[in-house]
Amino acid sequence: MKTPDLSLQLENVSFAYRDKTVLNDLTMRLGDGEMIGIVGPNGSGKSTMLKIMSGMIRPRVGTVRLFNKALPDYKRREVARYIAFVPQEMPAAFGYSAGDFVLMGRRPYHGALPFETADDENLARRAMIDTDTDALAERSLTELSGGERQRVVIAAALAQQPSIMLLDEPTASLDLRYQIQIHSILKRLNQNNSITVAVVTHDLNMAALFFPRVVVLSEGRIIADGHPWEVLTPQLVKDVYRVHVDFTTRPGGAPIIVPGIRAAGDALAEAAAKDLKRDDPSGGAT
Repeated sequence: MKTPDLSLQLENVSFAYRDKTVLNDLTMRLGDGEMIGIVGPNGSGKSTMLKIMSGMIRPRVGTVRLFNKALPDYKRREVARYIAFVPQEMPAAFGYSAGDFVLMGRRPYHGALPFETADDENLARRAMIDTDTDALAERSLTELSGGERQRVVIAAALAQQPSIMLLDEPTASLDLRYQIQIHSILKRLNQNNSITVAVVTHDLNMAALFFPRVVVLSEGRIIADGHPWEVLTPQLVKDVYRVHVDFTTRPGGAPIIVPGIRAAGDALAEAAAKDLKRDDPSGGAT
């Protein structure tokens, strides 16, 4: 039975690809109706963690619970009715219109031979309205921009009527306008549709701006978890990303993270000087 305040639990989860450990004794609880950003450097285990949360892969050690019931105890179709997973890359569906692709989100509610009902079509249409894609319904996926396609993928996930949406870098290849648009849509779905949202992102500023809770992974472990202004500190960013940053704050306390331009410029200048000296036959003598 669904608990009133808990959606997903990871308890002492570890995972390895062959001999490479990716997650190490990781514990996290995702509350009902939360919206969290998951950040960390490349190779820290973010995408693997999200796939384990979705049930796509199983941990080598530890337990995943969905509504306080072990995730493997659900049938795959049941999981798809509760959890919608949006991958980094759009699945190959190039002959479909946007509307047909969104309607495919209703498949968890059908048997082996899907026969869409009027209710399915209405729910798909509602999902497209909620993601600002209803005007794209008749267009081929191949005709859409990256931002339009990503919104269509989110619409298909929303058509599943999930309690939880898990998104793996949904704005990674999009420009600033579409990044803001996608995050704004997710925030609206979280607030208006009471959908629990967890997003893997590399953009610390977007994480600080849109997510009330930020989880920081490093080397397969959660090293910080809380409000962005509590966890995204200069020292943490320096320790985790090995780079100097400058901080300021927005009204309300959310941090704005700016790369340390002078330090980065000095490093580039030193590298360029070394290259010039190496390439100069005179060794730099005048």
